[in-house]
Amino acid sequence: MSTESFLDQIKAFGARLGLPKVDVDKLVDIQLKNIDALGRSAQAAGEGAMALADKQREIVEAAFKETSAMVRDFHPAGDPQAILAQQKDYAKRAFELTMQNTRDIAELTKKTATDATAIIRDRLRASLTELRDSVGRAGGEETKT
Repeated sequence: MSTESFLDQIKAFGARLGLPKVDVDKLVDIQLKNIDALGRSAQAAGEGAMALADKQREIVEAAFKETSAMVRDFHPAGDPQAILAQQKDYAKRAFELTMQNTRDIAELTKKTATDATAIIRDRLRASLTELRDSVGRAGGEETKT
């Protein structure tokens, strides 16, 4: 029966196969950083979703106020041309507001997605570099011995 730990046995097996040494502590550190990046990305996405919900609430409140004001100010008595012009003006204002709100929502959604994915993308790049450097150093140390 062997007194070597399982990890020592795996290391010995890897050495016999000629595999480069891997700094296990470095790999654990890399994975902890990856988990942290996932958490930060989820937080950014959550904050973006909250901002999006707040913006949508703001839009609904503004639409309600605008509609109430239009209904209050609309007096369909008098010249049919004036009534039609007033309705046209209301429709134009509603369309412009809708377009601006749509742009705002799209911009906020894009920013949220960009921020959340940038965290993951940057961490992935760093993780690959750290992993390459870890294996490279370990392999380099083995050739020295």
